[in-house]
Amino acid sequence: MTSENSFLRLQARTQRFTLGSPREFRIAADGAHLLFLRTDSGEDRTHVLWRQDLATGAETRLGDPAVLLGGAEELSAPERARRERSREQGAGVVGIGTDAAARVAAFALSGRLFAADAVTGDARGLPAATPVVDPRPNPTGTHVAYVTDNTLRVIGIDGSGDRALATPAGDDEAWGLAEFIAAEEMGRTRGYWWSPDGTRLLVAHTDRSEVQRWYIADPANPGAEPAVVAYPAAGTPNVKVRLAVVALDGTSVDVDWDGTDLPYLVTAHWSGGGRPLIAVQSRDQRTVQIRAVDPDTGATEVLHTETDDTWVEITPGVPAWTPDGRLVRITARDGANRLVVGDTEVSGDLQVRAVLDVRDDDVLYTASADDPTQVHVYAGDHQLSTVDGVHSATRSGDVVVLTSWSLDWSGPRVQVLRGGTAVGEVTTRTVDPGVVPNVRLLTVGERNLRVALLYPTDHQPGTMLPVLLDPYGGPHAQRVLSTRNAYLGPQWLADQGFAVLVADGRGTPGRGPAWEREIAFDFAGVTLTDQIDALHAVAATAPDLDLTHVAIRGWSYGGYLSALAVLRAPEVFHAAIAGAPVTDWRLYDTHYTERYLGHPTTNPDVYTRNSLIDDAPKLDRPLLIIHGLADDNVVVAHAIRLSSALVAAGRPHALLPLPGVTHMTPQEDDVAENFLLLQIRWLKSALGIE
Repeated sequence: MTSENSFLRLQARTQRFTLGSPREFRIAADGAHLLFLRTDSGEDRTHVLWRQDLATGAETRLGDPAVLLGGAEELSAPERARRERSREQGAGVVGIGTDAAARVAAFALSGRLFAADAVTGDARGLPAATPVVDPRPNPTGTHVAYVTDNTLRVIGIDGSGDRALATPAGDDEAWGLAEFIAAEEMGRTRGYWWSPDGTRLLVAHTDRSEVQRWYIADPANPGAEPAVVAYPAAGTPNVKVRLAVVALDGTSVDVDWDGTDLPYLVTAHWSGGGRPLIAVQSRDQRTVQIRAVDPDTGATEVLHTETDDTWVEITPGVPAWTPDGRLVRITARDGANRLVVGDTEVSGDLQVRAVLDVRDDDVLYTASADDPTQVHVYAGDHQLSTVDGVHSATRSGDVVVLTSWSLDWSGPRVQVLRGGTAVGEVTTRTVDPGVVPNVRLLTVGERNLRVALLYPTDHQPGTMLPVLLDPYGGPHAQRVLSTRNAYLGPQWLADQGFAVLVADGRGTPGRGPAWEREIAFDFAGVTLTDQIDALHAVAATAPDLDLTHVAIRGWSYGGYLSALAVLRAPEVFHAAIAGAPVTDWRLYDTHYTERYLGHPTTNPDVYTRNSLIDDAPKLDRPLLIIHGLADDNVVVAHAIRLSSALVAAGRPHALLPLPGVTHMTPQEDDVAENFLLLQIRWLKSALGIE
């Protein structure tokens, strides 16, 4: 390949070969059509809102940014912040809200509000205040709510009656937005929820006045003012959250919720004619209460309390009501994360991952059985996905849109099922990476660790290879999955002359509550031990691995784990690249850090044991630290403090700052290519294998 068409440049242009994948499916209540987002090609960043006629399969453009904007897209600061939290790097229509019938769709472009009618095909701008954030039609399709300048507003679908429903009293307050912790750690990206009849909303009010302020400067532009970030680091005050039920006339009722003992609003749900449901969590995360809200008085009733000695896990899609009024929830019991409907456990020993749709006769959900590298879709006790891989789905009535990723093909395949029978598909426009990973999925060691081992494409057995571990390694994330796309990047690394090892240790999902909770209070010991054990177990059966030349690289938690490896196990690891590493957990956010390590005031020794700073004098292996200077999640202070400690201890190392880069790695063609080529050159030099 020429440089312009190299794998790395193609990977950057295609956003890791995800552009062109259909997503955000909405199925019409009458089963007549399907709405979804997709780019025109696998190298186009601009997402378009599409409509598919489910009878004919014909696709038409419903919301096209090129037509609606007539110029370049410009993002507001609140919208950029939302996209950073969701790691969204696309452009155009990246999110939609619809009414219950999936006829009316609302979305924001360049801070302006647009609405589209899926039946008439009409799409037009509405005269809303700007910049518009998170617009959502009510279930009846008569109004659209949205947030601007921290104020919740509503406008008629015909463009009339734009008005404020809830206005903050000060600059530190907001109505209708998810706070940093909710969006970054709880998976809650919303701050308001419509009533089923479309006349009222359950709205979150946030107050960040007590949250400490951090300042993120741009050293490459010394004249620019620093960005001010309200960052709730471990042990410090959180944003205060409360709820109110707000009517379309602006009248409101405060929700009676104990925000002192249960300060975290995990999620909210209001559909199907039942009372609103909220899940609220204690700061130590060992208690979650599910409460029903009386929308007329604001009074709440405790329906269920879930407790755990370490933490109560958050599962997407619950709590929820069945249409006939039974509570749907998840409980961790007898070795499994179990789905409970009313008083009945319905998922057996499956490890439930997420609830997708709820009906009286069954619940649609994703779960793993004995193999955590596979995630399947189940309707009740029936497995809907039939091929090996990772699957998800959207359902309305008798129509299911099933998305499937597999080791047997690149990109997703999207089927439309009606009554359980495939009747069509949604076209995928992803680019073929031209790579079939030379990967083996293994189960190794006494803990049955799941591992992916990749060799160079042209590897000849008997040829010794230096080893490169490429982990995330921390909780809540999996790298070893039965999908081809998971190994495209690792295969490129392998083709640079390495045996690449990707291992999921304790704390990763899909293997049950006990497995997930084994990392409690011991990030460093547990996750590093599992990487070492995986390496040695694989090497015992793969003689081509050269254990005298072992490197490790990673980003975020993987960066922490990489630095940890050369600091605490230099006899195993001979070089490391630590990208955006957490080096001192006192600098990371409350909800994530306190879940696993407790509160720093009561557990100071735990934080010290899991910090990298005091280990600086131990470094005697090559270490490259990389960090984005605009990172507001793992702030660059982590890298600076470790580097300062290494300098003070006289330990040589390298520090690579990335101006303008956030927690997401660079994606411009030439920068992304050079970014990885630089790492490979550094690794080979550090290992002495150039």
